[in-house]
Amino acid sequence: MPIIQAIVLGIIQGLTEYIPVSSTAHLLLVPWLFGWQYDANTAFIFTILIQWGTLVGVVIYFWRDLISIAKAMIGGLMQRKLFGSPDARLGWFVVLATIPAVIAGLLFKKFFESIFTQPLTIAVVMVVAAGLLIAAERFGRQQRELEAMQAKDAAIIGTWQVLALLPGVSRSSATISGGMFQNFMREPAARFSFLMSIPALLGAGVVAIKDLLEVKGLLGQLAAPLAVGFVTAAISGYFTIRWLLGFLKSRPMNVFAIYRVIFGAVCIVVAVTHLR
Repeated sequence: MPIIQAIVLGIIQGLTEYIPVSSTAHLLLVPWLFGWQYDANTAFIFTILIQWGTLVGVVIYFWRDLISIAKAMIGGLMQRKLFGSPDARLGWFVVLATIPAVIAGLLFKKFFESIFTQPLTIAVVMVVAAGLLIAAERFGRQQRELEAMQAKDAAIIGTWQVLALLPGVSRSSATISGGMFQNFMREPAARFSFLMSIPALLGAGVVAIKDLLEVKGLLGQLAAPLAVGFVTAAISGYFTIRWLLGFLKSRPMNVFAIYRVIFGAVCIVVAVTHLR
């Protein structure tokens, strides 16, 4: 993979991981549109591992919150009071919300991976999933802050995250919408979504590293592109989080739904044309 392509994909990853437009879809469809040729195994591993760059971005942005949450969770365990403080509750809710996607990912890993090589399917999913954002804006009452979250809310939002295993849905789209369907306001729903991304991206990356090490010579081939993509994804991801949290305080997500439909429709037309 040429370094310039790794830079472009790193920037795309950072911009689209937290904006609800599907980073995975963009990392797969952009190279496909431009005719960048990678074998399926390389594309899958690079797509997953470059997400660790945005993992660094979200950790840097939320580092104070993460330290407080970690201290509260450890303190709660020592005192045998798991939900003894708001930070401890939030931390355990993130853990709870992660479980459904972990189970689904382990059970249906081959199925979800198979879609990575189907540009037309990904584009269709991207268009259809725009309806999530529109429905969340239409039906979510946006009355609640994170302090009002209960275990049931975390479990439901985590179940919505299962949809994000389909390339084109978008993890942030599914979880922010899921939070809004539970009547959380946009910005708190996005904060919880971003905190949920930490175990999700970490776990996916661990699996991808295992796959990377199993293919002889692939680590050496991808080392430089991964390093460059990682850095660009971390930087662009950090600034995207800052921008998006401010945006969602006062603006709806409809603009992202419109973008998804336009980009997905273009990809569908290209895919159908190529099939003829």
